[in-house]
Amino acid sequence: MMKYYKLFSLLSLFIVLVMGACKDDIAQGIEDKIITEIKVTHINIPLVYNISMTQPEDIRIKGRKFEEEDIISFVPKSGQGETIELSISNIDEDEIVLAYSDLLKDGDYEVRIRRGELNQLLGKTNVNHVFNTDIPDKEGMTIKGTVFSAGNGVANVVVSDGIEVAKTDENGVYYLSSQKKNGQVFISVPSNYEVAVQNGIPQFFKNLSGITSDAEIKDFELSAVNNENNAVAFLADIHLANRNNDIAQFQDGFIKDINKTYEYYKNQDKKFYGLTLGDQSWDAYWYANNFKLAEYLNLVKELDFPVYNVIGNHDYDPYVSLNDWLAAAPYRNLMGPTYYSVNIGKVHYVILDNVVYKNTGGIPGTIGARDYDGVLDQAQIDWLKKDLAQITDKSTPVVVAMHVPLYSSPDANGNYNNYMQNSPELVSVLSGFSNVKVLTGHSHINYRITPTGSNVSEHNIGAVSATWWWTGRDGYAGNHICKDGSPGGYAVWTNEGRNQQWHYKSIGYEKDYQFRSYDLNTVHITAAAHTPNANATFKEKVPGIAGEYATKRDDNQVLVNVWGYQDNWKITVKENGNILPYTRVRKKDPLHIISYDLQRVNVNADPTSAFSTTNTAHLFLVKASSATSTLEISVEDEFGNVYTETMERPKTFNYTMR
Repeated sequence: MMKYYKLFSLLSLFIVLVMGACKDDIAQGIEDKIITEIKVTHINIPLVYNISMTQPEDIRIKGRKFEEEDIISFVPKSGQGETIELSISNIDEDEIVLAYSDLLKDGDYEVRIRRGELNQLLGKTNVNHVFNTDIPDKEGMTIKGTVFSAGNGVANVVVSDGIEVAKTDENGVYYLSSQKKNGQVFISVPSNYEVAVQNGIPQFFKNLSGITSDAEIKDFELSAVNNENNAVAFLADIHLANRNNDIAQFQDGFIKDINKTYEYYKNQDKKFYGLTLGDQSWDAYWYANNFKLAEYLNLVKELDFPVYNVIGNHDYDPYVSLNDWLAAAPYRNLMGPTYYSVNIGKVHYVILDNVVYKNTGGIPGTIGARDYDGVLDQAQIDWLKKDLAQITDKSTPVVVAMHVPLYSSPDANGNYNNYMQNSPELVSVLSGFSNVKVLTGHSHINYRITPTGSNVSEHNIGAVSATWWWTGRDGYAGNHICKDGSPGGYAVWTNEGRNQQWHYKSIGYEKDYQFRSYDLNTVHITAAAHTPNANATFKEKVPGIAGEYATKRDDNQVLVNVWGYQDNWKITVKENGNILPYTRVRKKDPLHIISYDLQRVNVNADPTSAFSTTNTAHLFLVKASSATSTLEISVEDEFGNVYTETMERPKTFNYTMR
């Protein structure tokens, strides 16, 4: 049954319309009008239009004083998608009829009227297409619906509101007893199915009205595919903000690269998916540069493959303080729930939100401290237990994707600490499964952690943005490099049934580019060579920033940076056929020092500490017998892939070196 906004008097109607429309018109840059010039009255707009998928009916709006030339528009509330303009097909004294359009998609809309040059808000509604309108109500059940494909219900699909979890019956019908606290209902997309992608977002979720007194119908349509042979790209820390030439770098670098990767796997008959790891945006520039999540989506919505998303600490509204739920509202409105699950092939993916955004001091018009805690709240842990309980085969591979790392970057001996506040609790919840991988971002570096005897291992992935797009900024180093010396890039995991393999894909390089070598005899960082434009005060800072690399060396040492290194990888360095010993070390990558830190010094600016070169333990030190010997370096990963370099020495140290 349709539910209507009740307008009890003409005066209250005008007050609501004046306040709502003025605010809306300003937001959309429309010249402000006295909205009573469009003298429509007695407006009743349904809170929800439940539209039959098989026999859609015309759309009706209660009201008086409409005119034949009026145009009624349905404007997506999120700002994503096309505005749908509907002409009036019939006018009665108390009602207008609009011809239904197939262009109307499920979602929240503002309903507007245009008469000549005037444009004003009439109200808001939700368009909800219904597969089966005859599902009976059940006592205590406040959400019901059907999950279907090709006209038939799909059984055993997991449905959740983020608190309760249910499964569809043999007819694809489900019921949830929900308080609708989270405002959305979603499915765990089953294996060998996909959902439609709208404006770059997989449509696995539906918004709820929040009214708990009646049962809402929310249906989900699936398309059958064979995705047991697939590839998933994990995309960490994209950080688009319309600064540092980031959009040009993103489009000319990342977009071209990921499209080539997609085509590569498509030609192998692999289904391809993307999964971000948080920080698609940069909250500090949401308002200053008018670049928010919607602008990010505009740049990725034309990708030819589905992209699922994780929320990161920079994806919250920085004008909202001490209310994580409200600060995440823009994300949820555009991109869906902040935690959910999806099945791709034989792998169960769990997406979690392990950021509690505090943003001390934030108020409308003022960005707060943007502080946060890296922790999983109890509500998610409770939901996760219910989600995992639906999987009876505990040998099913589970991949957990979240933003804040589980563990810290290791030292040269492989030692590490917990990074997320309640890491042990998450590991405990996952302990029933034999094969669990945790994919994280946030750090803008690469490292892998496999605790001894544990079923849970972590892959922290370098950033798509590298060092927040700094090193490739116009006039800077002309490369794209993370804080640990890894090239900016992303992880690619291929899955054939339960067989998983992975590698790090550097943007702009071939798949086999997995390490970089330095001839330390040529790595000499000086103010004269690397900060020629700095003033005397800043030139004095160079030795302190360069550290050990400020001293000229002639001891024939070679440094190898293996960004995807894991303890079960094999490194071999030969000189004249002889194998040279190597030592794993934790130190700074010299190329990043000159590509970011000293680029800032060169313009008389201090490097931002969060962006500066960091110590990393995927570095290996080798001593050669002479300054001119050629070294044969090979790195073998756990899957038997061998990556090689014939290192002719002296090897030049410069910004574009491999």
